[in-house]
Amino acid sequence: MISTDIAPGIHHLEHARTNVYLVEDENGLLLVDTGLPRSRALLSSALSQIGRSVRDITAIVLTHGHFDHVGTAEQLRTRYGIPVYCHPADARIAAHPYSYDHERSPFLYPVRYPGAVPGLLRMTLAGALTVRGVRDTQALTAEVAAGLPGSPVLVPTPGHTDGHCALHFPDRDAVISGDALVTLDPYTGRPGPQVVASAATADTRAALHSLEALRSTAARTVLPGHGLPWQAGVESAVARALEVGGH
Repeated sequence: MISTDIAPGIHHLEHARTNVYLVEDENGLLLVDTGLPRSRALLSSALSQIGRSVRDITAIVLTHGHFDHVGTAEQLRTRYGIPVYCHPADARIAAHPYSYDHERSPFLYPVRYPGAVPGLLRMTLAGALTVRGVRDTQALTAEVAAGLPGSPVLVPTPGHTDGHCALHFPDRDAVISGDALVTLDPYTGRPGPQVVASAATADTRAALHSLEALRSTAARTVLPGHGLPWQAGVESAVARALEVGGH
């Protein structure tokens, strides 16, 4: 699925319940997260749809280093020389995207939440088990972020991973929340604003605390790592996520 201008100059790509965003300005394109290995065809289609090519992507930002967000990053880096940025605390995970901290075993979740199984199968078919790590990431800092297309404000949101970061675009009234706040949890299949299940979260308590950093952006549109964009304001999204709590 491709939705252009979900927020001004921000394009939304969804494949296997995983979201990717293209941020456009006069200096080129910023790719935020890269989905799964077989998401590449959707990216090519989206670029064509907005009259751009992969050569217009000047940088990739990973909100965090999990396998479903780094799926095509190494290929884009090595083939096209596109730099890949992530928070230094997530550089190790980006290089080894199956080696990450989590509070509970993910293998129990398909039994406990059978409704999530179709989505997990879609992720598997999209290449979730064959992700190449990113061998060379560059440090994502507030200063670096400000110089990227769209001039995002870096919003550290640790919890899901130690180095998780969201990106706020004040002039577009939008925040890309990554997995700090999602509207569909791939591990439970539950819709609505929430933090991701403990099966893939390093520190749920910290993740819930980081919702306040998202709230402080006051953005109208929340663009999550999984699930549909939320356009009723970050305040309402955070309130609902806090009601749900951890799981």
